[in-house]
Amino acid sequence: MTWIVGLTGGIGSGKTQASNAFASLGVPVIDTDVISHALTAPGGLAIADIREAFGDELIDATGAMDRAKMRELVFHDAPAREKLESIIHPWIQRVAMMSLDQYAHAPYVVLVVPLLAESPFWASKCDRILVIDCDVKTQVERVMKRSDMTEEQAMAIINTQVLRDDRKAIANEVIVNESTVDHLTAQVRRLHDYYLTLAKQNQATKGA
Repeated sequence: MTWIVGLTGGIGSGKTQASNAFASLGVPVIDTDVISHALTAPGGLAIADIREAFGDELIDATGAMDRAKMRELVFHDAPAREKLESIIHPWIQRVAMMSLDQYAHAPYVVLVVPLLAESPFWASKCDRILVIDCDVKTQVERVMKRSDMTEEQAMAIINTQVLRDDRKAIANEVIVNESTVDHLTAQVRRLHDYYLTLAKQNQATKGA
């Protein structure tokens, strides 16, 4: 079984920058957000189920899920959010687990799951959990800048996610990402060496 590092963090924390740093070191990265986008793109595996559940008005002219309309709907309608999650999450799980099989010979794989702290399923699959953390004010500033959102919109997303302390409570390691990309990358490099050691120890234990 592949040795798995689960990588998580709140929106705007720097998960993508961290996972890119791992990828640059040759570590396979499976990102559930990337999988989710593929599932809801034109021809995506989840489109038929979304169309059936929400109607044609939530599918755009290209055949993809209309993200803007869906975001507006699920932010104000908890049952709609739960319905969407009941469609998307099982698909993500299936695709991610199949992807892991491709990397059976890698020392370890980074599995990026934004909602890892909310999901016993994903937590149970990870050998280590790495949380990318930053102050809520930093999250808001980053989200506003990158996604052209208002402060209210950014806070609405943050408020749907678990609290920072709850996320850090499940972590084996925490990277505080309040500085530069270079600083984040340096922390990832140090953890990479540590994870290689742990993965080799795990392999040796299983082989014993």
